[in-house]
Amino acid sequence: MSALPGRRKQHPRNDSGPQGLVLANDWRRPSVRWGLGTAHTVLLLLLAVIGLGPVLWLAKSAITPTLDTITTPMALFPHGLDWSNLSTAWSNVDVGLYMRNTVVIAIGSWAFQMVVATTGAYALSALRPKYGNVIMAMLLTTLFVPAVVLLVPLYVEVVHPPFIHTSFVNNYLAVWLPESASAFNVVLMKRFFDNLPREILEAARIDGCGSFRLFYAIVLPMSRPILGVVSIFALLASWKDYLWPLLVLGNPNLQPLSVRLPEIEQFTPLGVFLAALALTCVVPIVGFLMFQRSFLRGTGLSGALKG
Repeated sequence: MSALPGRRKQHPRNDSGPQGLVLANDWRRPSVRWGLGTAHTVLLLLLAVIGLGPVLWLAKSAITPTLDTITTPMALFPHGLDWSNLSTAWSNVDVGLYMRNTVVIAIGSWAFQMVVATTGAYALSALRPKYGNVIMAMLLTTLFVPAVVLLVPLYVEVVHPPFIHTSFVNNYLAVWLPESASAFNVVLMKRFFDNLPREILEAARIDGCGSFRLFYAIVLPMSRPILGVVSIFALLASWKDYLWPLLVLGNPNLQPLSVRLPEIEQFTPLGVFLAALALTCVVPIVGFLMFQRSFLRGTGLSGALKG
């Protein structure tokens, strides 16, 4: 039979070879293939050097004698190793104490942020209050206010909290409470909750699931990807925060590593100080390596949609 009028004859696609900026015919040429392969390898090595170079140098300098680090900073252990830098930094410089403070502050900030972000986003997305759009607009407006502008009024609120009349200075609540009020986390969580399948939520309500049970039994298990993303943001922001803990935690025994390390630099040998910096980087690096699959995989909603 002849082809129908007005219908174009479809030619079979040539799927052989990689698809992209380089055509399949050009990719078969050895010069193009070897040239692009070499360029990719050089670019990968360059990115590895830029990304891993400072971390590897810090790890090397942490176990190198101070004199060797000063005279030949790029040499690879010209006069052997000095493992005592790590023990000295942990005990004499009290890196262990400051790391414990940092972990406590980071975990507390994460817990407060997760509670506020999940409950606030759930109320705006699932419960849908009458003036939810107004509240959402106010949250978005706060994102455009520079954080530096809020330092003075926020500090006044911490020193003289309303209705309590008890100062939060030199108390971890002075760090946890302000960091929990993150409009960005609420907005990010709400956008994810808005995309959850409404059929599952309505079916749970028909089965007699109340608002609270719907929140912790249905919504939270379906929201593991966004919970991981917000957890990363919360933990990293708290781990590297410097200015606010410096203002509200005047007691050195309560201060985190980000505040204490600049203070101890002036009376600490370079090798010991670099060892302290290396110990500071261990926790976030190990944490990422342990949970990278959960963070990067993003296991969607397949488990919730089955059945």
